[in-house]
Amino acid sequence: MYISKLASGSGANILQILEARRAELAAQGKDIINLSAGTPDRPPAGHITRAIREAAPDPENYKYTLIEPPALIDAVHGWYTTRYGVEISPEEMLSIYGSQEGFAHIFHALCDPGDLVIVGTPGYPVFFFGPLMAGAQVYRTPLLPENGFLIDFDAIPPEIARKARVILASYPSNPLGAVAGRDFYEKLIAFAKRYDLAVIHDNAYSEFVHDGDVGGSFLAIPGAKDVGVEFNSLSKSYNLTGLRISFALGNKQIIGAFRKLRTNIDYGLSALDHAAAIAALTGPQDTVAQNRAAYRERRNAFCAALSQIGWNVPMTPATMFTWFPMPVRGISSERFCMDLLEKAGVICVPGSSFGDGGEGWLRFALIQPPARLEEAARRIGEYLKG
Repeated sequence: MYISKLASGSGANILQILEARRAELAAQGKDIINLSAGTPDRPPAGHITRAIREAAPDPENYKYTLIEPPALIDAVHGWYTTRYGVEISPEEMLSIYGSQEGFAHIFHALCDPGDLVIVGTPGYPVFFFGPLMAGAQVYRTPLLPENGFLIDFDAIPPEIARKARVILASYPSNPLGAVAGRDFYEKLIAFAKRYDLAVIHDNAYSEFVHDGDVGGSFLAIPGAKDVGVEFNSLSKSYNLTGLRISFALGNKQIIGAFRKLRTNIDYGLSALDHAAAIAALTGPQDTVAQNRAAYRERRNAFCAALSQIGWNVPMTPATMFTWFPMPVRGISSERFCMDLLEKAGVICVPGSSFGDGGEGWLRFALIQPPARLEEAARRIGEYLKG
């Protein structure tokens, strides 16, 4: 039986591999501190779960939705206006099953086979896999620590820019935790206009900027809607990863093309998802602020504990992750992670799983309380001592 080149050439996601081994060790009675996948350990707010419970008994809520209800459109409009100062019309928004699903499919609306997409590396895996699913090619432009992990537009060859259809940006970024300012987005928009590129911006972590100004939206920059769209997710901000609720927002032409494509593969989020989203976006925002404070506290505690064992790490400025250079040489990041799991009972993610430039780095998810993170640091110290 023939298996496609895409499937044949794809390895298993590292998170699946780590989780399988964690389950085996846990079944043996070993205490594992899991800092791998970015799944919040904090619960959703009560008014969100209450909205879901109230919607659940209604049999009408188990049918196809097909289009977004007016209440959801109003909720997104109000949220973007209040939070980011951005007006969003119904033609400028589309609900999707999580940003990962959005990145897996949007390139089908923007690229033909053989077209080129510019993506910064290291980056979240679906940023590279999504274009490949559409038959597009990926040009990987390095995101370097000396540049604050920002895209260096001057380093992209003009012949690449002229050939490309799309450029992808993600700030605050997973896994890098980097934050981009207004001047970066102005350069991004100018670059896109110069070369007639569509911009896709991932804004999943705008609520988790720990240092400096609060996070914003790419769409708040003049000219952004002329060239691009933004994905924004409720998964991390509202502790709703399992419900898979995100939105594509921005340029009407891109949203229209994406909507038309998705009508052939999807019948819309469930009414229960709609209820959760409306409650999240229109209700009290205390939980979002509490989440941000919790992740900052965890980052500070974890970095301080690692410094005490002699591993001086940078303070990742944003997201629910930390991004550190490895404390040892002569071993791959994947080997280090597997050894750390087996010998110390701590799980992190190898930088190599995020593409070129990620080797030699590690990502830790701040999904445990401070005391547990301090225990993880202690175990890492014991492991490093050998």
